[in-house]
Amino acid sequence: MTPTTGEKDLSILLATMQPVLDTTVYVFLTTKEPLSSLPLATLRPQLTVQEDEGTTIVTTEALALSHGFTESVFPCKKVSLKIHSSLEAVGLIATITNRLKLDGISTNVVSGYFHDHIYVPAGRAEDAMRVLMELVAEAKQ
Repeated sequence: MTPTTGEKDLSILLATMQPVLDTTVYVFLTTKEPLSSLPLATLRPQLTVQEDEGTTIVTTEALALSHGFTESVFPCKKVSLKIHSSLEAVGLIATITNRLKLDGISTNVVSGYFHDHIYVPAGRAEDAMRVLMELVAEAKQ
């Protein structure tokens, strides 16, 4: 079965993106430990990024603490867009992040194959949802 490629039309993406807030608190942490030596099965990372300075891991705050990672940063919540966006879609993330910027909400965005996920400061998650729902309403007009 060939996977579908997702929606590319920006107006459709904005009108039907269906943002969903995950109430879990996530954190970004970094380590110089080799990826092969990390307990990834129990850390259950949402994301890993290997950089020259170390490996970034996004996991729940509770799991980070239970594994002894006390120097994690950016307590955040994840907003997932429940529209299958194409990896080639142009403008969705730019529109969203620019709009959130106007409300002073920082974003860290990850695009999966099917959906886009926006990590926002934990204390601003409800504000982010309000802004995203306003975007949806405007796009439907």
